[in-house]
Amino acid sequence: MQIALLAAITADGFIGKDKDDRSFDWTSAEDKKFYVSHLKQSDAIIIGRQTFNTFHRYPKNSHWYIYTSQPEKFAAPTTPTVQFEATNVPPAELLEQLKAKGYSSVALCGGSSIYSLFLQAGLVDKLYLTVEPLVFGTGIPLFSEDLGKLPLKLVQTHSLSSQTLVLEYEVVSRQTMK
Repeated sequence: MQIALLAAITADGFIGKDKDDRSFDWTSAEDKKFYVSHLKQSDAIIIGRQTFNTFHRYPKNSHWYIYTSQPEKFAAPTTPTVQFEATNVPPAELLEQLKAKGYSSVALCGGSSIYSLFLQAGLVDKLYLTVEPLVFGTGIPLFSEDLGKLPLKLVQTHSLSSQTLVLEYEVVSRQTMK
């Protein structure tokens, strides 16, 4: 199963100004198109509840898994062509469930605690980092935890425009990092 982390970051490495910041409010039109394209290609989308709360639209026929400490209290939006499931199971267990359903590609869509959780478990294959020409100075970092030294291999760069670049990395080792 292919697990891809998707994130838009500022030039100084932040994914948001604060916890309620919507990246769709500051990312380029080109990044929005790139991001949505990847969501549509993924069998499942994994996201934290706070980040999920910043979304207002969902690709048709998508399957969302929302991490929350209280899945029983999660109220899914009413969207007939989209499936939502709240969870708090460990990442490896969730991925085994998805694999059993026949899923082969998963998009990790934030926020920083979800990115850290899956990277610490050694479960991420690729990172797609869209670098936008913007500086916040302070804000929400890409990762919420110290990941030590995580070796990456730059596979490709994608120019979305003259100002916006996507860095595509492979995680060199999928061993559990502690």
